[in-house]
Amino acid sequence: MSRKIIAPEWVVKDYPFPSDIEITFSEDAMTLPHDVLNSSDFTILPYLANPDEAKYALSHVKPGSVFQLLTAGFDNVLPHIPEGVTLCNAAGVHDDSTSEMALALILASLREIPKSVQLQTTSQWGHGFSHSLADKKVLLIGYGGVGKATESRLLPFKCEVTAVATHARDQVRAISELPSLIPSADVIILTVPLNEGTRGLVDKNFLDLMKPGALLVNVARGPVVVTEALIEALKSGKIMAALDVTDPEPLPVDHPLWQAPNCLITPHLGGDTDIFERRAIKRIHSQLDLWLSGKPLECVITK
Repeated sequence: MSRKIIAPEWVVKDYPFPSDIEITFSEDAMTLPHDVLNSSDFTILPYLANPDEAKYALSHVKPGSVFQLLTAGFDNVLPHIPEGVTLCNAAGVHDDSTSEMALALILASLREIPKSVQLQTTSQWGHGFSHSLADKKVLLIGYGGVGKATESRLLPFKCEVTAVATHARDQVRAISELPSLIPSADVIILTVPLNEGTRGLVDKNFLDLMKPGALLVNVARGPVVVTEALIEALKSGKIMAALDVTDPEPLPVDHPLWQAPNCLITPHLGGDTDIFERRAIKRIHSQLDLWLSGKPLECVITK
């Protein structure tokens, strides 16, 4: 009896499938008939599939099958996973690119690069002093793959990094300690997954605890930050922010966050670099090796 796979062609085209595998190539799950989805044993959701596409696909996959993502984030998929379906993410694929983005946002904000870019458009030589990352106290909230990759890039800049996770462990503080850690931080970086414990984590109380002039960097998910509270904090002039993710997203053209002072916004570019494709292929090929040989899968979120 043949086994069936649904996948974007680019991610599996060079994989040496055995003869009993039947493949349906798809870059849009919404175009797939119900019976095709329901007969699939291993479904790979296209990259950057919207929530409606993910929900449609999951409403038709069968129990006992595998549902594989091409992203590390799974918050928009998890609520729709049927019982008996194994959900796997692509942890590790975006770690380096996203941590690079975090560092780029920090340096651009502290060294006031956007101001220089604006002056360049009018041929102005606006010399001045800015802030260095060296000697700064950095609070890193989230110590998974992206968090650890970010820490490894921060340490050579001679800053003091304090890592925070859900539970305390060696050299890592517990998230319950945040009220005592926030006031002394010069830079706060968010690399946490979005879940019920982190949604709205950065609210008015959090922002009120931040020291004057501190920088908030979000490369996690937009809803980790309460947008309205952040806008008020930025308008007060107390803090700065650098955001690769926002809530809502995409940010509407008339949204007040665009005009908030001391705020650098990039359009969710963190994981989208030239290394994504080959790392995604490597992850999926590794998963297929395990699945076809009957071994436990990696990056399993739920069974």
